[in-house]
Amino acid sequence: MSNFHIKHLEEYYQVYRKSVTNPEAFWEEIAEEHFLWRKRWNNVLKWDFSKPEVKWFEGAKLNITENCIDRHLLTRGEKTAILFEPNDPNEKAQHITYNELYKRVNKFANVLKQQGVKKGDRVCIYLPMIPELAISVLACARIGAIHSVVFAGFSATALATRINDSDCRIVITSDGSYRGKKTIDLKSIVDDALTETPNVKNVLVVKRIKSDIHMKTGRDKWLAPLLDEASDICEPEIMDAEDPLFILYTSGSTGKPKGMVHTTAGYMVYTAFSFKNAFQYTENDVYWCTADIGWITGHSYIVYGPLANGATTLMFEGAPTYPDWGRFWEIIQKHKVNQFYTAPTAIRALAKENLDFVEKYDLSSLKVLGTVGEPINEEAWHWYNDNIGKKKCPIIDTWWQTETGGIMISPIPYATPTKPTYATLPFPGIQPALMDENGNEIKENQVNGKLCIKFPWPSMARTIWGNHQRYYDTYFSAFKNNYFTGDGAFRDEVGYYRITGRVDDVIIVSGHNLGTAPIEDAINEHPAVAESAIVGFPHDIKGNALYGYVILKEIGESRNHDNLRKEINQIITEHIGPIAKLDKIQFTKGLPKTRSGKIMRRILRKIAVGEMDNLGDISTLLNPEVVEEIILKRL
Repeated sequence: MSNFHIKHLEEYYQVYRKSVTNPEAFWEEIAEEHFLWRKRWNNVLKWDFSKPEVKWFEGAKLNITENCIDRHLLTRGEKTAILFEPNDPNEKAQHITYNELYKRVNKFANVLKQQGVKKGDRVCIYLPMIPELAISVLACARIGAIHSVVFAGFSATALATRINDSDCRIVITSDGSYRGKKTIDLKSIVDDALTETPNVKNVLVVKRIKSDIHMKTGRDKWLAPLLDEASDICEPEIMDAEDPLFILYTSGSTGKPKGMVHTTAGYMVYTAFSFKNAFQYTENDVYWCTADIGWITGHSYIVYGPLANGATTLMFEGAPTYPDWGRFWEIIQKHKVNQFYTAPTAIRALAKENLDFVEKYDLSSLKVLGTVGEPINEEAWHWYNDNIGKKKCPIIDTWWQTETGGIMISPIPYATPTKPTYATLPFPGIQPALMDENGNEIKENQVNGKLCIKFPWPSMARTIWGNHQRYYDTYFSAFKNNYFTGDGAFRDEVGYYRITGRVDDVIIVSGHNLGTAPIEDAINEHPAVAESAIVGFPHDIKGNALYGYVILKEIGESRNHDNLRKEINQIITEHIGPIAKLDKIQFTKGLPKTRSGKIMRRILRKIAVGEMDNLGDISTLLNPEVVEEIILKRL
């Protein structure tokens, strides 16, 4: 069926038109032809954004692991499903076939059952990027338990908050993890968290770094001996289309993290469809997404999307810098990777290093390059295109969110002409709209607006765990009958979308709406600049002025800072106009970032206005120490 695999632009437009003219028929055809159902649906879609309530494939029965594993066994049983590349390049990579994955998932599912886990129970998973992380996720889905993966870099406080919010009774963790030269003691973080979680009864521990850890009698159990004893046959729990599959927490701009709930059938259909098209995956390709399964990118595009397509998906435990800056490129050469999906943050960091790290490796296997997490700036895009793709691989700059479950706006390789910094066109079935300040849709092109989606898509989150009112308030209250993404976007003359950043990152200076992303792109063009972040602060005349935090490359460290400030403002003037010049430019060694690489602008805004005593919880940051340094040097 051509719908499932789009290969050129004309076909994209045909498929897209069909998908928005009759969405129900479009998704029904895809669901019917490409998946295994235990019972067909009674109704394709029922929705009401005023409640908000969305149901896809109502009445259908299925198990997502049958679609990700069982149905491939006859034709792809000996094909590698998960290719595990360890942190240490001298440790052997593991090729886990579909047959082996089937047995390992079933054994793990049976262990969970022995521990009293049943359909609908929540299971917290706090593991490094080792095969057991993917296997535990699938084992939960096998028995109808709801997995809640917490990135294994979050603090004990953050972990406890998430365990308590969804009332998980069991935690899966490991003795520790490897990260480059370091080892991280995960078990003691879990022990600290569990002093605040009265309902956790059992902890299953994977042995990874073989460290000496405390095991609490009656609560903590080593996983390996339990797996050895478990049967490798486990009948899948038959789930309803709208049964919850997982909860994944995303930080809110205010308040505690939001537990986004994704359900079973729609999520499966959309992640499989979007994976196939976004990466143009073909049967014997090796696909690699460098994200952690602790984020939505890992859920959708390391585990569920690839496996539903019978793909070979690579999981990497280590860091891009270990043993040196060539590690990503070494892995691509070693495993002949065809599709590579990573974050702009990683690309910018790698682009700062000597090109020798890239040029010693053969990257000719690559067919598609992707980016995720934030819009990619032009300089990084060109570096990626020239040096990694050798100008032969389309770059897909994918825009989507934890809440959307799958890629929403992105080029389709070889079909959509790419344009640096633009996410380009919506995926089939996705109906974006730009809204003005009064809540009216802007129909014309060459405009900025607030990005909304006006019609449901199968993989959208259905609610926030335990707080449906917050779900409504956050996503459906700003624009009537629309899902509000929280992002601003620019639509160009041909209808391409460029994400301009969070709407709270749009700063009104002297009546002009200025998105921070284009200004940061301009600053990052300066040869001495590695990275930058812009926030607004109150100004007597302009209303707001712009404050820039700038990280310099080595060549900039010894330069005269006053001259650098002038040059940076000159570049901004040239790229955007004098209206966007920065009133203050602070040079800093780093920027506060979340574990997924997003810059925490909320903290930078507070420092800019002098509210240092009200920064909120910074313990979950990748680099909390940077905050202190920025405060000390505040202008």
